[in-house]
Amino acid sequence: MRQEQFLDVIDRDEAERRFRAAFDPRPLAAETVPLAEALGRVLAEDVFSTVDVPGFDRSNLDGYAVVAADTFGASEEEPVRLRLNDELLATGVEPTIEVRPGTATPIATGAIVPRGADAIVLVEATDEDGGEVIVRRAVVPGQAVSFAATDVARGELVAPAGERLTARETGVLAAIGRTEVAVRRRPRVAILSTGDEIVAPGTPMRPGLVYDSNARALADAVVEAGGAPVVRGIVPDDEQALREALRAALEDDVVLLSGGTSKGPGDVAYRVLDDLPPPGVVVHGVALKPGKPLCLAVAGDTPVVVLPGFPTSALFTFHEFVAPVVRRLGGRRDDRRGTRRARMPVRVQSERGRTEYLLVNLVPGDGLPAAYPLGKGSGSVTTWSRADGFVVIDRNRELLDEGSEIDVTLLGRDVEPKDLVLIGSHCVGTDLLVAALARRGWTAKSITVGSEGGLLAAKRGECDAAGMHLFDPESGTYNAPFVDDSIELVPGYGRMQGVVFRRGDPRFEGRTAAEAVAAVAADDDVVMVNRNRGSGTRVLIDGLLGEARPRGHANEARTHHAVCASVAAGRADFGVAIETVAREASLGFLPVQEERYDFAIPRARRDRDAVRALVETLASDAFREGLRARGFRA
Repeated sequence: MRQEQFLDVIDRDEAERRFRAAFDPRPLAAETVPLAEALGRVLAEDVFSTVDVPGFDRSNLDGYAVVAADTFGASEEEPVRLRLNDELLATGVEPTIEVRPGTATPIATGAIVPRGADAIVLVEATDEDGGEVIVRRAVVPGQAVSFAATDVARGELVAPAGERLTARETGVLAAIGRTEVAVRRRPRVAILSTGDEIVAPGTPMRPGLVYDSNARALADAVVEAGGAPVVRGIVPDDEQALREALRAALEDDVVLLSGGTSKGPGDVAYRVLDDLPPPGVVVHGVALKPGKPLCLAVAGDTPVVVLPGFPTSALFTFHEFVAPVVRRLGGRRDDRRGTRRARMPVRVQSERGRTEYLLVNLVPGDGLPAAYPLGKGSGSVTTWSRADGFVVIDRNRELLDEGSEIDVTLLGRDVEPKDLVLIGSHCVGTDLLVAALARRGWTAKSITVGSEGGLLAAKRGECDAAGMHLFDPESGTYNAPFVDDSIELVPGYGRMQGVVFRRGDPRFEGRTAAEAVAAVAADDDVVMVNRNRGSGTRVLIDGLLGEARPRGHANEARTHHAVCASVAAGRADFGVAIETVAREASLGFLPVQEERYDFAIPRARRDRDAVRALVETLASDAFREGLRARGFRA
């Protein structure tokens, strides 16, 4: 029996190049689906939160809402007595009594923390005695409290276009109240099995026949790649029947034929491809083992692939050549999985007696990647969604030292390393930058550690860029005096910082920021909300306050959104935030200082393609126009 030989057996990379040159696998059009059907889909829109999560300061345990300073020094031997307020705070109950120094209010897990309280004492560390509570353990400000908007803030980007939705992301979308989302349409992949010897599972078997396992395996592989399989059955080795089946299959986005790709007398699949619209067959024969008989073709804009008939060869070549196409049509990126050896950049303490799964963000460096712990707490809906993996801390181990090497288990096969890592000060402009980069096809993660922490991370080579706004009093300039020769300072944009308050408050209206702060700093009825140490905004606050320490000084919000959420809800009366966030929260604003928010980029990373894209995006007219629309100086 004579068999024709392949016309042109080429290597794998050349085969892929020819295949990709014949068509452009761009993401398919968007469609809106209910959130309940969005799992595994790829977002076609940037999703910003319209609510704060949590929407109030929330107790993390059953106990008593207190002023932390009242408990300092409390112990079993020398407890502290606090007067009980005439209120019991259950979940869903709005507080009516302010917690003043020397008082406490009973509170349940998940309930609203009342005004004036800045910590929760665990009920097991207390006893009630008439109208008093006896506190036997000291707490620090912020203990057992999830502050409003510290998880998700109104106006915050929670998921950029191009994000693949897993259970982590859908949980976040549900938490902000979304019921439907715009996603990329799943590519329809037609699957045709060919051959007289192929029968469907369940069919009576006789010698010479084989069950069609390829159709099932390929259909499931299509689903794993984000496509919608269209199983079109088994076609015998008949050219006319196969031509008709192929013609119908071309209605779909991708066509797969299994078997019949060799050039023997009984192999007809390659022959019917001669009738395809141009460009037609671009590859027939690849130097692979397994997979040599692979045939790659394109009919107009539709890729048509004839896979080898043996199951191992079929699946191997599908994953090498077809799965990437299906993922791109569906808006996905290539899957990555496994474990990574990493370095712990900070000291982490753990509780002896319990195995801890520490969620981390992986940040590439010159050597091992750094595994930054995510610290939003167990009540957070975003910690899991934003983590790259986790570290298992043995139950007999109490701490991981800074610099220790650990193994990070990636969060399943769906976790994809980001193209860019941004570490530094929180800013709405950074959210806009991440969204703009996503529209250009680049993914980025942003880790908020403050300007000083970001600059240190950049100097250690742990990030691609650090957003910073550090003021040097001696030179009267921002940022430049703090960088060394290892850093290139890329211009960002300007923003106005100021005191935020509820409109109509006579203690602030009509005054300058300095006048207002000086007037209220010693007022025991005024509560402030502070910013975290290490942030550029904290330096500004310290300058305004001088030696004054108003109530609430120990409450350290990590973002401008969290500051504004606290003031808007009446939990605090003033704070310092940027004008853009204050305006979007409908708050009053007293300007303090216009500052520069620039990006420190390690020179060792400057030539990376993703970093070049970041710099180009920062300078682009479209991005700067978007900044100006949100109130920035660009």
